[in-house]
Amino acid sequence: MRTPGDDESLAAGFLFTEGIIQLSEQIAEVRHCGKPSPDKGIRNTILVELADGVEVDLKRLERHFYTSSSCGVCGKSSIEALHTGAAKIESDGPAVSSEIIHRLPATGLANQSTFEKTGGLHASVIFNANGEIDAIAEDVGRHNALDKVIGAKFLSGELPLSEKILLVSGRASFELVQKALMVGIPVMAAVGAPSSLAVELAREFNLTLVGFVRGGRFNIYTGEWRIRQKHDR
Repeated sequence: MRTPGDDESLAAGFLFTEGIIQLSEQIAEVRHCGKPSPDKGIRNTILVELADGVEVDLKRLERHFYTSSSCGVCGKSSIEALHTGAAKIESDGPAVSSEIIHRLPATGLANQSTFEKTGGLHASVIFNANGEIDAIAEDVGRHNALDKVIGAKFLSGELPLSEKILLVSGRASFELVQKALMVGIPVMAAVGAPSSLAVELAREFNLTLVGFVRGGRFNIYTGEWRIRQKHDR
């Protein structure tokens, strides 16, 4: 289940963040296939054709058989299985001011066109260090929205995102942190709360994790050295 739109990016982003493919060059083509639905004309099947000679670890498909819009671990067979090759963030990344963190939700919301019409979609937004939007994607599922925005960057050859900030509209789950780590994002902010597993993973991999970004406040859970407070020089 997903919100139609950016389907190619969703498929590519899912395959990359789950560690099934590593490079955009491994994909020969991503396209819709199958008949469109009779009522809305929407195609619900994406075919990803790999380049000649590319092999994938099919065992990974045993635990990533499908993606869903649900919360939580999303069908992973174990917590250990969530480690899909993400690397520890070695660079300090951008030094982000607290004022920029405060502005992220309003800036993202102002650019959520579908949410404005429905009030029912999540968003993942990539910002530069100055708090300007670089990319945004919306979906009924939090994980889908992040896969869409990551997939777009993956297909355009813009990874890693080592100087970017990620904002997610809901909670910061373990899997969302994992996906952010796969593209090297050093700062992740969430409008809602992080799970305890998300905090543990962020601390282990040197990610700055900020939660409850709303109402002129936020909590820093890990990597506080990347956040400049007003009193910092």
